[in-house]
Amino acid sequence: MTRAAVFGSGSWGTAFAAILADAGCEVVLHARRREVAEAINADHVNAGYLPELVLPDTVSATDDPAEAARGAELVILAIPSQTLRTNLDSWGHHLPAGVPVVSLMKGIELGTGQRMSEVIHEAAGIPTDQVVVVSGPNLSREIAAKQPAASVVACSDISTAEQVAQACAAPYFRPYTQTDVVGAELGGAVKNVIALAVGMAEGLGYGDNTKSTIITRGLAETARLGAALGADPATLMGLAGVGDLIATCMSPLSRNHSFGVNLGKGMSVEEVVAITSQTAEGVKSCRSILDLAARNGVDMPICTGVTAVVEHAMDVRQLGDQLMNRPHKHERH
Repeated sequence: MTRAAVFGSGSWGTAFAAILADAGCEVVLHARRREVAEAINADHVNAGYLPELVLPDTVSATDDPAEAARGAELVILAIPSQTLRTNLDSWGHHLPAGVPVVSLMKGIELGTGQRMSEVIHEAAGIPTDQVVVVSGPNLSREIAAKQPAASVVACSDISTAEQVAQACAAPYFRPYTQTDVVGAELGGAVKNVIALAVGMAEGLGYGDNTKSTIITRGLAETARLGAALGADPATLMGLAGVGDLIATCMSPLSRNHSFGVNLGKGMSVEEVVAITSQTAEGVKSCRSILDLAARNGVDMPICTGVTAVVEHAMDVRQLGDQLMNRPHKHERH
């Protein structure tokens, strides 16, 4: 039985721990707060995030990172993207050598413009052929309900990708392997920003024509950035690209979508955070994605507008007018 350590006891980390257990792994879930770990061990439920999910007996929890990592044959990282480097600086030395390290995170680091796999390699010294990215249309609550879903398992070393895929192949979770780490990560990061824009449109009262337009043009922005960074265009047409984009942009279960809806209704970022006690990943990463695009000479007007709204440089009602009044051009540009 494979022993897996999952760092991060939020919704996706908890749901993925259940996937691993249902696929036959023994799982230790690392929770930052001791009371969360104790509650999981006592009740087999992470009540603060997925109260409806009863975790298998093969899932235990701890607040000690050394204990979580001890003997692990597979490490999963499911923490907020902008805290990854700080966390790895704190407990990355506990990660066992020679085992795959899997990123479930979908963001670009502020300041450096690095993808999460690059941060893992740099901050924890994990060889790139051991860093794996899992990305796809995987809304946590649907996964917790064991509704069928699929995802991409990407690694520069295909045998490592296959090893991780085997470890997380549950009856309701189907992994597909590939080697395009760049494409998988960009699709997962940019779609959060596009989902904010779609949510804003919904909050403003616009319908499916508007939302479909934003999704499609958002995919075009993602593809342009992917091309500049060497991603395979086919990746962005697959589960880690358009699949994840659709799920995140259209589902009320999507934190980014819901956050955008509230912005569209006139709330500020701070007001939305106050009522939800959570910040959507797109809010944290929109500036870093925009900076990465600028460094590579890529035009991303939707991401530009969303960033302006998030940073209080533009009213949400101005965003649509700005996008609609851009110069006409060929669709492929």
